[in-house]
Amino acid sequence: MKVVVFGGAGWLGRAVLANLTGKHQIRAFDRDPTAWETWKDTDGEWQDGEIVHGDLVNFADVHNATEGVDAIIHVAVYFWSEPGGYGEDDQKPFLINLKGLWNVLESARQRGIKRVVHIGSCQTVHPEGIFFTSEVRRPDGSLYAVCKRLQEEMCRQFYEAHGLRIIVLRPDYIVDSRLGMGRHREKLGPDGRPARNGWVCRHDLAEACRLAAESEVIDFDIFHIVGTPEADKTCNVARSRRVLGLTYKGDLEQYR
Repeated sequence: MKVVVFGGAGWLGRAVLANLTGKHQIRAFDRDPTAWETWKDTDGEWQDGEIVHGDLVNFADVHNATEGVDAIIHVAVYFWSEPGGYGEDDQKPFLINLKGLWNVLESARQRGIKRVVHIGSCQTVHPEGIFFTSEVRRPDGSLYAVCKRLQEEMCRQFYEAHGLRIIVLRPDYIVDSRLGMGRHREKLGPDGRPARNGWVCRHDLAEACRLAAESEVIDFDIFHIVGTPEADKTCNVARSRRVLGLTYKGDLEQYR
């Protein structure tokens, strides 16, 4: 199977590429060569497939990247590091998160691509004590949260309107249990950032991406992907193990 990974140079993207290597043909899409410098120190050079550069907001760039592929794994998201990110006048959350995803889904629809895997985002524990099923949406109202919820609704709409086969994965906070490091390069553990309910190792999430892309039986579904054992009581992570066949291997308990 040939798979294109949007956001391939990112924190999760690099783990997805490593997971797919040797199993599928890979095309990695990211904005430009500088994107690959961010995690070069932890993940090294990636030379196991095709690299395509382009603007996620430009439909032509996205459509070019999906040519000839069988599946899409969409992990791209707008992260902010400068003042004003996700502020009232910041247009990038809408352009990258929403227009970018629309480009990916519309391109998949036009090409008849058989599977799209999208990385959403969600709380692990609902503030009102409600169990998070696939039908219970994240309730918080930050601009980031709104964008991620709208992404999920867009995926539902493309499935219901066009029959596009989509699996949405809902992680909470993504860490690397092998490196002992979080998404913001913080040290994990009692002397740094201690483990909490909601963590998932990026390599387990990458495995979930591959299993979802390979699935022949799921038309549309939404799964929490969380590596901490207490999450079974608050969200549908047990279903991700059962339906996807996912085994969580990241040792998060060492960072309690």
